[in-house]
Amino acid sequence: MALVRIGGPTAESGAAAQGADRGRESADVLSDRAGVTAFLARHGIDYERWTPAHAVAGDAPAEAVLSAYAAEIAALKARGGYATADVIDVTPETPNLDTMLAKFSREHWHDEDEVRFIIEGRGLFHVHPADGPVFAIEVEAGDLIRVPRGTHHWFDLCGEKRIRAIRLFQDVSGWTPHYTDSGVDRSFEPVCFGPTYVARR
Repeated sequence: MALVRIGGPTAESGAAAQGADRGRESADVLSDRAGVTAFLARHGIDYERWTPAHAVAGDAPAEAVLSAYAAEIAALKARGGYATADVIDVTPETPNLDTMLAKFSREHWHDEDEVRFIIEGRGLFHVHPADGPVFAIEVEAGDLIRVPRGTHHWFDLCGEKRIRAIRLFQDVSGWTPHYTDSGVDRSFEPVCFGPTYVARR
């Protein structure tokens, strides 16, 4: 299930000895489904928890993934007016991975919603609302998230650098990132926190 962290760790805390731990200790973390859903809803972000009910091999082609989840994709298209769907499949062996990830790890926004259903792996959205502090959303398999158009955010993979997700679009051209060049993303470490951190609280 998704976790939400409000605050740290920042780059400043991570640079000092044991800084990541201090950043973690200063952060508020939401780990219950109701709390996560309610918090994200206040920022216009839709969150649902789906069970990845279809057995799809890790090396299955995108067409097989889309076919297996055809019913769920059709429901999302009808609900959100999305016209097309694809699969993003990233592993540590993905060619030019660092270059690809660099496109997403700077603060940006899109002309349309960013919709992701996570099938495998983990990732970290940082969201920079206009009226509050930056917060992070760690997503994992089974999480469905919709970040509204115009939302300032950036995205990193967790340490294993693995994610497979279904993406939905109203218009693929509308997904082009518009960078803010604010530099705020440089103040936050791309540190996933996960169930181990929650257990420590």
